[in-house]
Amino acid sequence: MKYYSTNHQAPTTTLREAVEKGLAPDRGLYMPENIRPLPKAFFDNIDSMSFQEIAFEVAKAFFGDDVDEASLKNIVYDTLAFDTPVVKVDGNIYALELFHGPTLAFKDVGARFMARLLQYFIRKDREKTNDNRTVNVLVATSGDTGSAVANGFLGVDGIHVYVLYPKGKVSKIQESQFTTLGQNITALEIDGVFDDCQALVKNAFMDKELTSHMILTSANSINVARFLPQAFYYFNAYAQLKRDGVIGKDGAKLTFCVPSGNFGNITAGLFAWKMGLPVSHFIAANNANDVFYSYLQTGVYTPMASKQTLANAMDVGAPSNFARILDLYNNGEACRPENGKEVEAVLPAIKKDVSGATYTDDKIRQTMKQCYKETGYVLDPHGACGYKALKEQLPDNEVGVFLETAHPAKFKEKVDSILDTDIAIPERLQAFMRGKKQSIEMPNDFNVFKKFLLDQ
Repeated sequence: MKYYSTNHQAPTTTLREAVEKGLAPDRGLYMPENIRPLPKAFFDNIDSMSFQEIAFEVAKAFFGDDVDEASLKNIVYDTLAFDTPVVKVDGNIYALELFHGPTLAFKDVGARFMARLLQYFIRKDREKTNDNRTVNVLVATSGDTGSAVANGFLGVDGIHVYVLYPKGKVSKIQESQFTTLGQNITALEIDGVFDDCQALVKNAFMDKELTSHMILTSANSINVARFLPQAFYYFNAYAQLKRDGVIGKDGAKLTFCVPSGNFGNITAGLFAWKMGLPVSHFIAANNANDVFYSYLQTGVYTPMASKQTLANAMDVGAPSNFARILDLYNNGEACRPENGKEVEAVLPAIKKDVSGATYTDDKIRQTMKQCYKETGYVLDPHGACGYKALKEQLPDNEVGVFLETAHPAKFKEKVDSILDTDIAIPERLQAFMRGKKQSIEMPNDFNVFKKFLLDQ
């Protein structure tokens, strides 16, 4: 399958090139030329299939033209060595728990898949060309992306990962998951905010001197191999609800609520829906970084500097994947975030399927307390946004699933303080916390970052 840029100013390319480049030459994000609907038989039988079996069928629709079936099956099955259970929280509201992977965050799925797919392509390249150069993965993180990517790629031959994160703006537990690893993982502590880190990564891809000196790719959700596999767990959630008799055969009364920062997660959900997953509605739940919510209200898209909040992994003021949502709703025609008329024109279509919500830190705290008191379920600050939006917007006759994107223990200090509890830290997290921090402090200056990479 070919992949095109959302800016429509670059030639189409192969999956391999899209994965290895990360960002298109015209600074657009890659999109698959076709979104293939899955057959009725798949949905009829989905409740009798395992998560790995479901994901393999979805993966074949995306990647089957470019990866041989046996290799793709190995990649999917190795990626999904854990489940994503749906848990009833309150009435008709369920949590899709995405924190049962190695780093206890939803990004384990996309990061592990991308690491294995990239390794597959590197091996293919080396067989053809004998080019043994290292592939350098650049990743900006506001929290969980760094840990998921670092651990997904840890020890993978032929790949070196550089994690850029904002100094003092990720939790200590999150930080320990990517600064203590060593080996082929380098952590760069940037004196700025997440959007600064993301800008440094994007500028690196556009710098001809850098790209001629070294092979660069990105593992943020701008990379198709990171965000597309996130569709897997939407199908798995539907399968579980169908298996348990929570939803009928058509599943038409199912709403997904997605805590949203860079918007890769909800974009993957929209792809799943385009492939035939029976979903009636999506809700994008924001913290105080309400750029998308404001767009839904006004039709005007106004990126802004990110604000630091309790739900720090969603502290994004210029969500990259907004470009993919626009493209999805403009039938693959150019719809650039910076073009006000184009952006406003697709608003009615988006609003038909997606609504928004935005919550202050105080509202997040109140929601966490209320949910814990009434149900005993411990929300993390990000999941709290999703739960609250469903409480406010879900009709009585529908089933709502919010994505619980990270284990509350990853935000132990915040959660314990808000709920007056002592959340147990899983052993996997304790092991990271015992490690020695290894990071390189760096100013928010592209020239300094560029020199550092050129010197490697």
